[in-house]
Amino acid sequence: MNDDARRVDRPDLCGSRDAQLAVRLALAATVEPEDRTMLPRLRGLDPFTAWQLVRTDAGGKFTRAAARARALRIDAIVERTAEVGARLVIPGDAEWPSGLDDLEHPPFCLWVSGSATLSDACTRSVSMVGARAATAYGTQVSGELAYGLSRRGFTIVSGGAHGIDTASHRGALAAGGCTIAAMACGVDIAYPVANTGLLQQIEQNGLVVTELPPGSAPQKQRFLSRNRLIAALTPGTIVVEAGLRSGSRSTATAAARLGRLLAAVPGPVTSPASAGPHQLIRDCGAALVTDVDECAELLGVIGQDLAEPKRAQPTAFDALDEPDRRLLDAMPVVRGTSADRLAVSAGLTAREVTRGLAALHSAGLAERIESGWRRTREVPARERR
Repeated sequence: MNDDARRVDRPDLCGSRDAQLAVRLALAATVEPEDRTMLPRLRGLDPFTAWQLVRTDAGGKFTRAAARARALRIDAIVERTAEVGARLVIPGDAEWPSGLDDLEHPPFCLWVSGSATLSDACTRSVSMVGARAATAYGTQVSGELAYGLSRRGFTIVSGGAHGIDTASHRGALAAGGCTIAAMACGVDIAYPVANTGLLQQIEQNGLVVTELPPGSAPQKQRFLSRNRLIAALTPGTIVVEAGLRSGSRSTATAAARLGRLLAAVPGPVTSPASAGPHQLIRDCGAALVTDVDECAELLGVIGQDLAEPKRAQPTAFDALDEPDRRLLDAMPVVRGTSADRLAVSAGLTAREVTRGLAALHSAGLAERIESGWRRTREVPARERR
């Protein structure tokens, strides 16, 4: 066992944050997030007891961490963290987001890079996730939602990936808002490489967060583990586009398991990219959202973020009373007709026709020509119903 591993077990340090940080960093560096074999055996234990079990391979139950424990160099991890301008946050710190404590297996610690304060940024926030191979519709919708929600003071949390993630982060940045990228790799690795510039912008205007030590490569299982962080950091998750089997669905599942609000954006029924949101709405109780107002009402403060009721734009036809509507429906479009014929066609009295023709002419809906009366413009059938 190397000196770093032994040093974190000194009894005289057990009450200090430095000791807490050391053992949590050691656990994060040796135990894979969401490890289904080791983590259940560590659940409920204080970090010092947990690390003692892991580093000694107690009962032969932590053998898969042995190689990492032998190679552990805590000082090197701390130095690398400082080199990239990141900081370490652990439970009990003011910056620790309380939502992570709802997880069955919370992170041992977090590597955080950026100008914002993590706990504050998560207070009024929303996770936005979706397909990497997003459609033009999906990227437009996610960008507009992120922009509008940012303007309303929401932090946008996503995964820094291509597609919906990228559009969501960019929407928040365009609004001058805060955005958080939760990563499935070390804080010193930009992944995907094509988003290096975007991640740098996020650090300047928000945060990059990970539970993995510097140098950790992105791996498939780490993306799935990362998704639970995205769900836990915020009060709710919006799925814009996703396949029936996707990482975004795992984020939605985690959000539902945590009791977080879950919303989904509908799309064309012919689009495989919208099959996931449609199933979430149909089978999983996800709220259907279509614009910023609906998202803010669902995820915001009760009574303060209410959406205006949606109403169709009023038309000139709406202002007519029932006899005048009947008269307009009976009126021809091309050739004119007489008042007497209109009375028969509309089933109105001569007086009602006379009064109605004056009202329709005044509203610009009817005109008198040589052959009689006709409409001046067509009123769509859906407005006449």
